[in-house]
Amino acid sequence: MKTLCSFLQISRDMHQGNRTAISGFLLLGLSNQAEQQKVLFVLFLGMYLVTVVGNGLIILAIGLDSYLHTPMYFFLANLSFADISSTSTSVPKMLVNIQTKTQSISYESCITQMYFSIVFVVIDNFLLGVMACDRFVAICHPLNYVTVMQPRLCVSLTVIPWLLSNAVALTHTLLLLPLLFCDSNTLPHFFCDLAPLLKLSCSDTRANELVLFIMGLSVVTFPFALILFSYIRIVRAVLRISSTDGKWKAFSTCGSHLTVVLLFYGTVVVVYFFPSSTHPEDGDKIGAVLFTVVIPMMNPFIYSLRNKDMKGALRKLISRKMFLPLMPWTSEFTLSP
Repeated sequence: MKTLCSFLQISRDMHQGNRTAISGFLLLGLSNQAEQQKVLFVLFLGMYLVTVVGNGLIILAIGLDSYLHTPMYFFLANLSFADISSTSTSVPKMLVNIQTKTQSISYESCITQMYFSIVFVVIDNFLLGVMACDRFVAICHPLNYVTVMQPRLCVSLTVIPWLLSNAVALTHTLLLLPLLFCDSNTLPHFFCDLAPLLKLSCSDTRANELVLFIMGLSVVTFPFALILFSYIRIVRAVLRISSTDGKWKAFSTCGSHLTVVLLFYGTVVVVYFFPSSTHPEDGDKIGAVLFTVVIPMMNPFIYSLRNKDMKGALRKLISRKMFLPLMPWTSEFTLSP
């Protein structure tokens, strides 16, 4: 983190030279009403703890239960880790500001926060596409599942999205560094998001808006196309199953993932699909709360309540008197659909 902040400071100085620029921002948060701050603090602290504990339990349950050492749960563990990280990028700073009654954040910390918020939103998007492909292979080609979804491929399908996510965030960050923030340094948001930062800049942001639109379109369209293709083939395969029980069992393996997909895309498309100038400030904040706080908090409940294997693993985990160290298991997949 310190290395990234130093790099941002050096890059900023190189771009701006001797021009005067602000050294930090003021985050107005979700409300400027003093009487609402305690309510927001308790509410978001509760949601943050639920998110961290819920997703943490899923990661522990998958890591400690050998029955869950399959590609589907490996991807789910990565999604849970991304959800914890996404919430941790924005909520703790907001809670600290409410508690200390300050609104300030340094320029370097703000850009760093923006960078990681982009990374975790994009990785969620890619992982949902990967998980749809996994369910497609499991349901449409069950006899070839073990052959196709080998450990090396599963690791590649997680490493590549992480690399692409960082590449997207780095592109936006490098394009933001030359921009000047002259007079106003007040962000009407609860964390440093790209859209409000572009609105605040006194420089020409048309290139940033264009890149935001093109890259946003790409990172949304490609995974969504994979999801759409996968579920069209899944529905066709399920409809060919003669027994009602067989159809229900096949659909039940996709229900949790499909629910998360609908929640995620219903929010991200509205917030990031179009240039930032078309979004009202309140819409930006509501959308950001949904995809950085609410959806990561709901994912553990969606996946655990609708999945018998996960519920069983969580019961065993909670019933343990003490947690055992989490051992590496990426090369020990059972590889069953």
